[in-house]
This record gives sequence, structure tokens and C-alpha cells, in this order.
Amino acid sequence: MTAPERLRALLAEPGLVTMPAVWDGLTAKMTAAAGFKTAFLSGSCVAASRLGGPDLDLISFAEMFDSFNMVRGAAPDLLILADGDHGYGNAMNVQRTVRAYGRAGAAAILIEDKITPRALTAAGKPCMPREEARMKIRAAVQAAKDSGILILARTDCRPTQGIDEAVARIEMYVEEGADILFLDSPADDAEIRRAVAAAKGRPSFAVLSPGAPRATPSKTEAEALGFKIGTYPTGMLAPAAAGIKAGLDALLAGGNQASSAMPGAELRATLGYGDYDDHARQFIVGG
Repeated sequence: MTAPERLRALLAEPGLVTMPAVWDGLTAKMTAAAGFKTAFLSGSCVAASRLGGPDLDLISFAEMFDSFNMVRGAAPDLLILADGDHGYGNAMNVQRTVRAYGRAGAAAILIEDKITPRALTAAGKPCMPREEARMKIRAAVQAAKDSGILILARTDCRPTQGIDEAVARIEMYVEEGADILFLDSPADDAEIRRAVAAAKGRPSFAVLSPGAPRATPSKTEAEALGFKIGTYPTGMLAPAAAGIKAGLDALLAGGNQASSAMPGAELRATLGYGDYDDHARQFIVGG
């Protein structure tokens, strides 16, 4: 089965799919080793790791695609939902983006309706007119036919244009053939239920990390509300940043590592030193 076919089969099973957010080879490898079948290549996590900065549309297609290849190389069996942002341009750019990820082995790709380039402010998420958004998703669905990659259609218009417009866009994306639907920044459970109903039985995606100005149900609550996929962009990123800070604090205090540090033997095993030796043994001359 292809990666998209495997993801379709997984989405047909009961229960909420927990999709950790990854950004590089190590996070992907550890996610797969922990037993997860899927992961979200998160634009916010890639921006944090590559730029040391915020997720404000500063990451390019090439940088995201390079990160995907890192993730794919480290965990080839992990089903990856790639963050395609706004497709990096118009409908033709969207098609190029979708085809590239499809050829590279992504299971699904997210395409959103935010305006690009964004206004020079971190506030708000202005979105393009509805019919322009329609054409982006139409282009994505058309391009997806080459590989079978699933299209996740996201609307960010709730904060600027209201829930009625957001629900109308989800309905429109369903009409255009999107496979998974995503209402960003719902205000409450009632808005979530409206969005899930508008998806007409197709899987609904949710961001479940705390902290942002949106309704953030627990995993149990999310499943009860009708979500099929839950991702956690800060689930590993925040602990990783805290771990780096703890390590730096320990060095500043004259120590050699933080008390929370992974033991050396466990770190080497996680990184695969033993696996390397086992595999390399066959190539040793005279071995």
C-alpha cells in the first residue's frame, strides 16, 4: 500500500488519531520508535528549529521540503502530513507543491487560505476571497490525482471573517473534493460542532496544543466532538526547548549536564550507534 492508502485505512479505523508534530530526523525517529503511525511536519516547529523564530510565513518551500526529506529518511514508515502552508503562491504553485510532496512519499498535505505575502504584523490571519480559496483547493485536488496524496484543506478565516464564512468554506472544500478538513481557531465547542458537521463525514483535523486563543479540547473531548485527527505542535517542541535551556543552565552553573538529561547509553541507543555497527559489519574488509 502507498502512504496515502495506508493513511486512508488508518482514518477508517475507530478513534482519534494522535499525530505528533515533528521537524527533523531525530523527532521523526523517536516518534516512530514510540509507536506512533503518523506525524505532522509542522511549519511552526520547522520555523522554530531552522530559524529560531516564529511561524509567520518566513519558511520557504525548499526549507520545508528539505525538512520533509530529513523526516522521511529517518522514519520511512511514518505517515507524514506535510504542512504546505498557502502553497507558496497561486494555484499553479499549489499544484507544484502538492505534486512534489506526493512524489516524495507524503501521505497528506495541508493547504490553507491565508493571504500571502502576509501583512507586516504578527497579529491576525487575513484570508483571500472565498472563490480564490476554492481555486487553490481545486488545484490541489487535481494535482493530488498523480500520487493519491490526501488533501487537508484549512481555513484561517474564523478570526477575521467569522464562523459563518469559515463553515461555508469548509462546505466548499468538501464540494471540491478535499479529503480532510480543518477549521483553525474555533471559539468554542458549538463552532467545532458546526465545522465537523460541515465536513459531511470526512475527517476533521484539530490542533490540540494549549496556549493559543482557540478552543482546545482534551483528547477525549476532541473525539467526542467528532474530530478524527489531533496534532500537538508544542507537544515535543516545548519540552525540547526546556531541555536545551536546562542544559545551558547546568553548563553556566559549572556542571556537565542537566539532571534531566538522557543517560549517555540511552542517547547512543536512541541515535542508533548499535544499529550502525550491526549493519556496517558486513562491509568490514577481512571481518
